[in-house]
Amino acid sequence: MSEEIKKIKITIDGKTTEVLPGTSILEAARQIGGREVPPAMCYYSKLESSGGRCRTCLVEVSKGSEADPRPMPKLVASCRTYVMDGMEVKNLSSERTREARKAVTEFLLINHPLDCPVCDQAGECSLQDLGYDHGAEQTRTEFERRTFDADDIGPNIKLNMNRCILCARCVLTASQITESREHGILFRGDRAEISTYLNKALDSDFVGNIIDVCPVGALTDRTARFLSRVWFTKPMNAHCACEKCSGRAVLWMKGDEIVRVTARKNQWNEVEDWICDTCRFEKKEAEKWTIEGPRHVDRHSVISLNHYENPEYEHRLLDNPDAKEISGRDEEDIKAKNTFPNV
Repeated sequence: MSEEIKKIKITIDGKTTEVLPGTSILEAARQIGGREVPPAMCYYSKLESSGGRCRTCLVEVSKGSEADPRPMPKLVASCRTYVMDGMEVKNLSSERTREARKAVTEFLLINHPLDCPVCDQAGECSLQDLGYDHGAEQTRTEFERRTFDADDIGPNIKLNMNRCILCARCVLTASQITESREHGILFRGDRAEISTYLNKALDSDFVGNIIDVCPVGALTDRTARFLSRVWFTKPMNAHCACEKCSGRAVLWMKGDEIVRVTARKNQWNEVEDWICDTCRFEKKEAEKWTIEGPRHVDRHSVISLNHYENPEYEHRLLDNPDAKEISGRDEEDIKAKNTFPNV
């Protein structure tokens, strides 16, 4: 009979949890939930060797472990640092962490065009959320931004390299879920860019998933470009009979029209089930889907301002603390959703 694996304790911003050995600080924070979870622009739990590139998840380790209580001298990337028994971590409670995250945000925005008003990712953009929390009003950079022409890297995918932060999620996705990868990071340093090899088109059955993993608006769906702002659409859970994938997806609808189709994502904005390009790009007729109902957007975003689920009931819930909660949402989540700034 195998021995039970002993869990180890970690405390993040005063909240303690127990995790299995080999768990990263970021995953431990996600187990706690709430504001103790550092942001992540490059880490993706479903992708091997992801993380360690964007540095937005930097945290301060104020106590290394019970065996060695000394603090770590530098901030560490929580996605690549593993938990030790008795470790104590400061995320938002650390002034060093907040200043570092602000500096990382400024760095990521140095070459970013800030074209949120015309970007299809606006309202779902992790960099936009990071900018709201830590962005400066003005840039200190006097140099010209890097600029690239928008490029079609496949019949259904548009690449705007101006917006790319080189998180490498799309490269890892194509490498790990498709039969062959035909794009990657070319060149080095300040010349690095995402591109295809020898102008090949990305046409694998599952390559459309690189759109879903992109944290910014660098990769967008050509079949849905500029059709609607995301907060004017209603995300609906739906499924279909598909031989290539599970067929479980989210339909972003405007009236009875399907504007775009995406994979379902969890609360950390990570894909639950990869979907094929047939479901994503070709099934835009409502009769091809079985619609299950509205999807709750479990993140603070302008999408939530639509209140498409049942806003009157939400306000009654806030006015009456004894009322039964719906969809697993608590009072803090609803208040945050209703007060998120419009863009």
